[in-house]
Amino acid sequence: MHKSIAIVYNQPSISSYCDRNEQAAEDGVLIEVAAVEKALQSQGYPTSKIPLALPLEQAFGQLSLITADIVFNLFEGFSGFPETEALIVEQLEALKLRYTGSPAVALKQALDKAETKTVLKQEGIRTPAFQLSDKATLSDFKLNFPCIVKPNSEDASHSLNAKNVVSDYASLNKIVMEICEMYGKKALVEDYIDGREFNMTIMGNTILTPLPVSEICFMLPEGIPKILSYEAKWDTDSIYYKGTMPQCPADISPDTRREIIEAGLQAYTVTGCCGYGRIDMRMDENGRIYVLEVNPNPDISPDAGAAIQAAAHGMSYNEFIQKIVQLAMEKDFGY
Repeated sequence: MHKSIAIVYNQPSISSYCDRNEQAAEDGVLIEVAAVEKALQSQGYPTSKIPLALPLEQAFGQLSLITADIVFNLFEGFSGFPETEALIVEQLEALKLRYTGSPAVALKQALDKAETKTVLKQEGIRTPAFQLSDKATLSDFKLNFPCIVKPNSEDASHSLNAKNVVSDYASLNKIVMEICEMYGKKALVEDYIDGREFNMTIMGNTILTPLPVSEICFMLPEGIPKILSYEAKWDTDSIYYKGTMPQCPADISPDTRREIIEAGLQAYTVTGCCGYGRIDMRMDENGRIYVLEVNPNPDISPDAGAAIQAAAHGMSYNEFIQKIVQLAMEKDFGY
């Protein structure tokens, strides 16, 4: 008999993202939930859905009532409180529940992009030079232009658009101040690598399987920075969305593919990812690969990169979801 599965996710709510026209990223989880539920039910798994909402104590109470054999974790953090992505998994661990995907420690570290990049650098994995900046520390700016400025603790490309790529101090100061005011934290500033962009999904706990590499192909008007902006992911009417296309498998040489896979596997391992995760990378003008970010909880909707890469690997969407469940069953949780 199939194991019972509880699908845990964040119930979209009105938040500050609405004021910035960035609610689409939050609402997208419902598409993901519906697809995963359909895939599980088509394979005979008894399923239940558990939408979580604030306050956090109420969400913890909902988790304590779970009787399913496995939690399929699609929780991405409450709007405006990204740190809750890891806190919910910490609670699953405290309740000794078996769940899909990465542990709380990996989610917590990945949420701090600067900390993740520090770990990568310490392990000898190339990542663009960076520093955290706010009004008090901008005078200590030591990087070279052009740079890209991002929120240090947000995902889904929130607050990331063309103006985040800066080529002078005045522009840098302006966007750093905007991000610091918006999120109440320092902004991440890093060298902007104006080269080809790749990403790859890895599946596994101890035995790791890299899925085929994707390239983000930019076909943008001259002068527009080649970045995977918020519009590129969520605004179907934007120049970025129409001019940003994934290609999987990527058209790359065997040596480049080998270097990307090696960097991805290293990054996945040293950041403690488990089950599945996505690594984002760029190639500089000399053909060197740099890891930009590690995402231990990527979107697994049918049209998202992870599912596209699984298809290129020969897996149907149902098989992809089944593999995620299988990895959760195989993982040694220590309880």
